[in-house]
Amino acid sequence: MGKTRAITRRDFIKVTGTIVIVAGIGGCGATEESPTPTSRPASTNTPVPTDTPVPTQVLTPEALIPPADGYLLVDIEKCQGCLSCMLACSLIHEGVESLSLSRIQIMQDSFASFPDDLTIEQCRQCVDPACVEVCPTGALAADVEHGHVRIVDKEKCIGCGLCFDACPFTPSRAFLAPDKAYDDELKSRKCDLCANAPYHWDQAGGGPDGKQACVAICPVGAIAFTKEIPVQEGSDGYKVNLRDENWASLGYPTG
Repeated sequence: MGKTRAITRRDFIKVTGTIVIVAGIGGCGATEESPTPTSRPASTNTPVPTDTPVPTQVLTPEALIPPADGYLLVDIEKCQGCLSCMLACSLIHEGVESLSLSRIQIMQDSFASFPDDLTIEQCRQCVDPACVEVCPTGALAADVEHGHVRIVDKEKCIGCGLCFDACPFTPSRAFLAPDKAYDDELKSRKCDLCANAPYHWDQAGGGPDGKQACVAICPVGAIAFTKEIPVQEGSDGYKVNLRDENWASLGYPTG
């Protein structure tokens, strides 16, 4: 009997073929050219950072901002790099499919070996959010209506970019881009767990008690939602093992 060969990401993509985003969340968006962000998330061919220290976010007794009711977890070994989550994210928030306008980022390094060839960088909904604390107008705040998710109020946002600079992670989880609804003024964007997504496909909407586009569209279940606060020190609380025994037959270690 022959030796079982582990299936690589490239093998997986060849077998599964092209993933159709619209089939997953409904054809609700336009495909017109989207604005180019002034301060955009890292492009998808940016090398994966391997030696950058991960800042520690700690909830202290002095913290006045209540923790969010929801968080995204990712399994970077499960991820196949199809970018479906990025396209779905921009589609339900902006009405267009644009990697530059996605609030979640897949960072790839074509020259690295598995599992260091890619990583998923999502907003951590930090319990002690630097972006919220630095906003001079209160545009970025913990939204009470949506489970204290850190949300940008575009009416208050002045496009100063302080949230982008304050985010301690790379790429920054907040970014600036022209907004057509505001005569192309610069407005900040960040993950809101789809709580404020105008093109959401489900009538119930998103947020901690709804559905998140990236979780719903991922074809391999590499993104999950939890209401439990992840460990804030390092990245182990957010980058987890989401594999079951079926993945063992593909050569992947399971938890």
